[in-house]
Amino acid sequence: MLKQYLDVEHVTAIREVNAAVINISGRQRMLSQRIALLSLKLQAFSCEDEREGIEKELHELIDLMELSHNGLIYGSYNLKLPGNLSSEVAEIYFEFPFQLDRRIRSFIHAVRCLLNVPSETLDKNNHHLKYILDEADRNLLDALDRVVSQYQKEQEEQDIAINQYQYKLYQKSRQSEKNARSRSEELEQALDTLQRTQLQLIQAEKMSSLGQLVAGIAHEINNPISFIHGNINYAERYVRDLLDIIELYQKIYPEPDLEIQDLLEDVEFEFVAADFSNLLQSMKLGTSRIRDIVVSLRNFSRLDEAAMKEVDIHEGIDSTLLILQHRFKSTDKQFEIEIVKEYNCNSLVECHAGLLNQVFMNILSNGIDALEQHRSIFIQEKRTPKIIICTNLREGDRVEILIGDNGPGIPETVQQKLFEPFFTTKPVGKGTGLGLSISHQIIVERHQGSLQCNSEIGKGTEFTISFPRLHVKLSDPPHSISKQSNSVKKSSERIDSEIIPDYLHIDSRLNLSQSSILGIV
Repeated sequence: MLKQYLDVEHVTAIREVNAAVINISGRQRMLSQRIALLSLKLQAFSCEDEREGIEKELHELIDLMELSHNGLIYGSYNLKLPGNLSSEVAEIYFEFPFQLDRRIRSFIHAVRCLLNVPSETLDKNNHHLKYILDEADRNLLDALDRVVSQYQKEQEEQDIAINQYQYKLYQKSRQSEKNARSRSEELEQALDTLQRTQLQLIQAEKMSSLGQLVAGIAHEINNPISFIHGNINYAERYVRDLLDIIELYQKIYPEPDLEIQDLLEDVEFEFVAADFSNLLQSMKLGTSRIRDIVVSLRNFSRLDEAAMKEVDIHEGIDSTLLILQHRFKSTDKQFEIEIVKEYNCNSLVECHAGLLNQVFMNILSNGIDALEQHRSIFIQEKRTPKIIICTNLREGDRVEILIGDNGPGIPETVQQKLFEPFFTTKPVGKGTGLGLSISHQIIVERHQGSLQCNSEIGKGTEFTISFPRLHVKLSDPPHSISKQSNSVKKSSERIDSEIIPDYLHIDSRLNLSQSSILGIV
């Protein structure tokens, strides 16, 4: 029984169910706004073809909204929704002041009534239309925001409970080892297995969340931005042609009517003609910036590359730096972190790119935190905080990556515990103590390399990552944790079942996978 709750896929499935609930409840908010907009267009448009298209889309949206609403309340096998509302969520749906269930059903009913109103009698004073617009702007919107916030709060509480459960499991394993010296070797093996499972569970969750983020950005931002960016050149050409025509008219007819002259002065035609090119260039620069950010996020995650692949590690470093750029530039110009890059490794490197980028993220984030904690000292001494990144190709065809800072340094006693699971010097709520532990596991076990820390108080800290540029295939992959030995099973079964929380039980009918969850959100 215990093995079921140590299974990374099982616990990940629980979290994916929560993600589906949050995403679909959030989608209800988007549907309400879209339906309100289309309802307003339905009243404004008189063309029969346009109205027919709007009516068709409205029918589809309210059907989807009703299906999602019923699934959230009663559960849905197809949508992978469990139902089982908490008392807090049920209060939002069925009790005053929100009464979200009544509001959604009344909203859907009003839309259906609006669709039955003849086009010739439909105007902006229609009471169904007024009700739809008012609900979408105030009461329904507030209620949807409230239920999404509650779902998110419950997911965060569940994540904390899972982490506490894992920590209790770790502590109990340690106690069992102390009380049973005669079986120390057996319990030590069980403890090591549990620690690895915990770290991979957290790592899988982080990468799963990052995958959903990248997929959302690619779908919601990349396509429309590419459309805008690709059409700016055409817009510039069309407007230039129109301006040429106007210029020709002015040449042939130098003295137009007074009405035309007044209009040209009112719109400041000469300024608009001169400034329009600058306006389009600004738009092009902005869309290019957004596209670069999307590409950087894709390069950072590389979720589609499970196997090792030859990549340019500098792209991963640059993508990570771009994601963290908001933390380098402070509103206080007296404290801006300077990034110094010295890239000397010009060869492609065989690695797990997504995992390696996660290591970069953990080390750089810790460096930024250390510098920010001593902001006042840098400002007082008028020193510039720096992060230095250097890559080299050493003898033996080994890649070396140095990431250092000129911060306060790390005491020797702390350096000895840096790569231990759950060890952190940050305040409660600021860190889990797993970042460097996971990074050490990624470099040592997945890349057959080493991760070391060298620090001197008052001078700064430097992390050294080293691993072979090319790898041989491992005979026993590190991720095959599920194949436990009989001795580990026995020692695991001796751990009390009382520390297994009830929330880990989900409906066995929901055979959830990452692909199925992503398919519905």
